[in-house]
Amino acid sequence: MVLLAAALATPLYAADVGQAAIDSCIDRIRTVGGPDGQSGQILSTEYSEANSLIMFEDAGGTVWRCLVANSGEVADLSMAQPSDDGNGAMAGAPAGGTTSTEQVHFAKGKSSAEMNDGLTPGSSTRFVLGARDGQFLNVSIAAYGPGLTYQIFNPDGSFLLDQIDAAQPYRGQLWQKGDHVVEVINRGGDNTSYTVTFAIE
Repeated sequence: MVLLAAALATPLYAADVGQAAIDSCIDRIRTVGGPDGQSGQILSTEYSEANSLIMFEDAGGTVWRCLVANSGEVADLSMAQPSDDGNGAMAGAPAGGTTSTEQVHFAKGKSSAEMNDGLTPGSSTRFVLGARDGQFLNVSIAAYGPGLTYQIFNPDGSFLLDQIDAAQPYRGQLWQKGDHVVEVINRGGDNTSYTVTFAIE
């Protein structure tokens, strides 16, 4: 495996696929892929008039399918092949996982919000909420099935919290101002619904 910084300089597999498209794909995988997503290798690239297809294998063996529009925006990112832990258990989930984004809004005069969601195997939802440095963030998840994990990102894309089991609540002080991202991931093999509660103090 090579570091992503090195992967940025990897020669293109298809001359028509621009480096900007590859960079956008790698940046998105670094954001949603957890520790394994921080390094890996490009397996193949394909170009069409509408978008570029990039296949990327991360350090954990998960193969990602990344579609990048000609504008440079990542149109779709999914797990094409999850990794295997050696005991037949998948680190991700079957092919077809997707990532969606939800903005968290607090009602007037309220400092907490509750949201209900459901995830198919391998999918994730990124909850975006604005907060200031010095405030405290509380996150708790009631999962109605196994396999859910979550991780939290600072506004600059760095980890505030590495991926942990959804059964474990989080409370911590923020040290950056801006949009923080709480990503809930279904690492199990079944559809799972859950309720997530956010609070800012």
